[in-house]
Parts: sequence; structure tokens; C-alpha cells
Amino acid sequence: MPALRPIHYTKFEKFLKEVGCTFVRQEGDHKVWVRSGLSRPIIVRTKKDLPIMEIKSNLRTLGISSHDYLEMLNRI
Repeated sequence: MPALRPIHYTKFEKFLKEVGCTFVRQEGDHKVWVRSGLSRPIIVRTKKDLPIMEIKSNLRTLGISSHDYLEMLNRI
């Protein structure tokens, strides 16, 4: 199984749309995404590549495993 790697924030935003998240607002270089049933919003920094630790944190909030995330990325 491939490992998690930093990806461009626009590709991560496509993933968020795929799992039912909605863009709410942008504050500086931070975009805020929400979905019903989440304990907190998903925050995505609009820098070139998202670090692995930010991806993992957002996946924990979404309740999605790394394996499922990588499979979804391959379909996008």
C-alpha cells in the first residue's frame, strides 16, 4: 500500500467535495470546510502542498482511514 504523501491543497479540496464537505469561508490563507456530523470544521491551508500531519489530522476529524483516503484519491 502506498504511503501518505504531501499533496497540493486543490487535490485535497477535491477529496473533501467527494466525501460531502462544503466550503464555508476563507480567513487569510485558511479555508474552512464543514460537513454534518463532524465535531469540528476541516481547515485547509492554501499553500502549495499540505503536510502529512495536516492530512492525518483532517482524516481523523472525518473518520476516514488512510487506506480509504488513498483509494479515494486514486479515483479522483
